[in-house]
Amino acid sequence: MMKVFKYCHLLLAMLTSISFAKTANARETATLSIVVDGIRHQKGEICFRIYAGEQGFPLNNTSEVQSGCAKITGSSIKKEFLGLQPGAYAVAVVDDQNGDRQLNRDLFGIPQEGFGLSQNPVISIRTGIPKFKDASFVLKQDTKISIVMKYSLDP
Repeated sequence: MMKVFKYCHLLLAMLTSISFAKTANARETATLSIVVDGIRHQKGEICFRIYAGEQGFPLNNTSEVQSGCAKITGSSIKKEFLGLQPGAYAVAVVDDQNGDRQLNRDLFGIPQEGFGLSQNPVISIRTGIPKFKDASFVLKQDTKISIVMKYSLDP
């Protein structure tokens, strides 16, 4: 009887330590809420891409960590992305009017659809396409960012 009691205590202690280890090793995640203002059209979608580094930012549509589109319903739209690990991120958005889910540009690379980036950096012929560091922000906990849609390059 004492032997069974000892094994029960040992088993209980092991299960408790495993439970605490899982809790200690669990990584917290955060929700990113993105508000896009200044939408000029009432048709199409706003497509979002969240990047966790320089690779592919802001034009590649295969290197983002999360993405999604939302139907345009007004001059402002909000979309939430769940389960992001703490770290540095940058967001690119496109006012997708033709359903191809990418930013259409002319022969000179000038955007033909509305676009925007987190941190709302200046985007002009002189500055060129912003780098990840110009649009990135640190996500530590649930965060809300605002992006102003642009329909032409900045002067």
